[in-house]
Amino acid sequence: MSLSLRDQLLKAGLVSEKQVQDAERQGQRKHYQGHKQHNREQRAAPSQKDVEAHKAREAKAARDAELNRRQQEKLRQKQMHAQVRELVEQNKVARPDVEDSFSFVYKGKVSRVRVDTALRARITSGELVIIRCDGRFELVPPSVAEKIKERDARAVVDLNAGSGADTPLDEAYKDFVVPDDLMW
Repeated sequence: MSLSLRDQLLKAGLVSEKQVQDAERQGQRKHYQGHKQHNREQRAAPSQKDVEAHKAREAKAARDAELNRRQQEKLRQKQMHAQVRELVEQNKVARPDVEDSFSFVYKGKVSRVRVDTALRARITSGELVIIRCDGRFELVPPSVAEKIKERDARAVVDLNAGSGADTPLDEAYKDFVVPDDLMW
């Protein structure tokens, strides 16, 4: 059996046990410090591949965050629309089946809601508000219309939108009085 160099030197008396242990400790220190230095170099100077991978991770995280925000926004809009629909269904005023209708301007077009004279008077006095929900016009009380306006302002039909006196055409006809109960 062959002896290691350490054992041979000890047997020959060229080194003492203490010197052998010091040499082993020093070798271990060098080995440990070499790993430590190698790790510092890796941390200090990341490779191009690491930089690109980090940028790709950041870009993916940004895309994911944007997609998540869009999905959350769509979900919130669906919830708001469902709340508006529920408010309208629970609080709408029953309309009679008559030929008479109330005309108003909605998005630049004249629209009509079938009403009788009592409902017409309530609409013109502000006791009822016209709401657009799921392609239909419904009549609801003003308190419900305020709740709907908080959720979706586009659903509430503003009957006073075109009554501003700032247009020159309105100025020309300001001396002529148009009755409120005019039938179209």
